[in-house]
Amino acid sequence: MPTPRKTGYASINGLQLYYEIHGAGEPLVLLHGGLGSTDTFGPNLPALAAGRQVVAADLQAHGRTGDIDRALTYEAMGDDIAALIGHLGLGRADVMGFSLGAGVAIRTAIQQPEVVRKLVIVSTPCKRDGWYPEIRAAMSQMTSASAEMMKPSPVYKNYVRVSPRPDDWPMLLGKIGDMLRREYDWSDEIARITAPMMLVFADSDSIPVAHIAEFYGLLGGSRLDAGWDGSGMPPNRLAVLPGLTHYNIVVAPALAATVIPFLDAPVPSPAK
Repeated sequence: MPTPRKTGYASINGLQLYYEIHGAGEPLVLLHGGLGSTDTFGPNLPALAAGRQVVAADLQAHGRTGDIDRALTYEAMGDDIAALIGHLGLGRADVMGFSLGAGVAIRTAIQQPEVVRKLVIVSTPCKRDGWYPEIRAAMSQMTSASAEMMKPSPVYKNYVRVSPRPDDWPMLLGKIGDMLRREYDWSDEIARITAPMMLVFADSDSIPVAHIAEFYGLLGGSRLDAGWDGSGMPPNRLAVLPGLTHYNIVVAPALAATVIPFLDAPVPSPAK
């Protein structure tokens, strides 16, 4: 990973939330997936930072951000990210998240729309039933008792390398398991998000293509032909990247190459 231009801890909502800043320009807040950290985006982080100010944050109990006496929820972490944007004086920022981080990005836009300029949602559904049944079953089995079994995994090795309290690993698995077992359906709230949004999935994701189409439909996609001049094109975008899975899309160079044109484009004027 490249050396960040700046690192720090923001004292927000009872957390010491770790962040690092790469590059300069229009701000983009980058949010990792479950059990991950800012280190998990591979070549995509420097590619994104080549043309913008990337603020990569470690979510509650992840990476270099220690845990606090608070349940792990999408809603609470969404407020954390809105508070981080305010703490850093970013005004309105683009927010891009992968998997768990994408859910946090969605909640940030729903709960604090005034701080979000554009959204990039990578490999997450709009409701819990959007995951394949076997993925939901695996989520339901995650508990603190899974901690020992997962110690040989790369995610554990990265966790103990950067965590301020490595012994909290079982607590993290217990909390994230509780969160992932909780039912949710954000369809109605997502349909009301006004920030331009791009959905990005792998063609062999943990989310079926039927749900991907349903999600995009909430954003005005797949409703009518765009017309020869593109006048019927919605402001939101969908990309399904070929030859990738939920487990490698986050490090695939195609991810940054796909989202950069969307981020660089002017924000469309509100419909009258």
